Amino acid sequence: MPFSSLRLLSAGVAFSVSSAFAAPVLPALPVKHADVSLPLATQLLDATLAACHAKGRSAVAAVVDRGGNLVALQRDDNVGPHNTLAAQRKAYTALSTKVPTSLLSQRARNDPDSSNLNTIDALLLLGGGVPLISDAEVIGGIGVAAAGGATMDEECAMQAVKQLLAQPH
Repeated sequence: MPFSSLRLLSAGVAFSVSSAFAAPVLPALPVKHADVSLPLATQLLDATLAACHAKGRSAVAAVVDRGGNLVALQRDDNVGPHNTLAAQRKAYTALSTKVPTSLLSQRARNDPDSSNLNTIDALLLLGGGVPLISDAEVIGGIGVAAAGGATMDEECAMQAVKQLLAQPH
């Protein structure tokens, strides 16, 4: 038997043996996961703005789904137009990073390895964004702006999240 034929034969035997021990091929199935629904987003926004109003504040709040898409937004009268985009970006940032934006902001200020997060245009490192978690899975994010500072923004969002999703932070 010529050397090249012997090589092909041994390669074929090795492939056959390794195939026998390979994991079985599973059928490709769609991924199923929880996501933010419009009714849930609306309830979160209503509860968030109610929390802000109870503190004598007006605001804008946005909810994004697990893909970062805007699901719903509510804006009080006389809120500056830049705050609408800020609320949406805070929601996206909380979803994307899976942490409240106040924590992310703190990390960016205090941790040299995280300081470059400021260079990612889609992220907004200001408090007021909170990930939405259901059954230990991030299903979206909520962002609040114009309530009177990052701390107040986050307090309004957290009150609604705790009320409707009962998630500890």
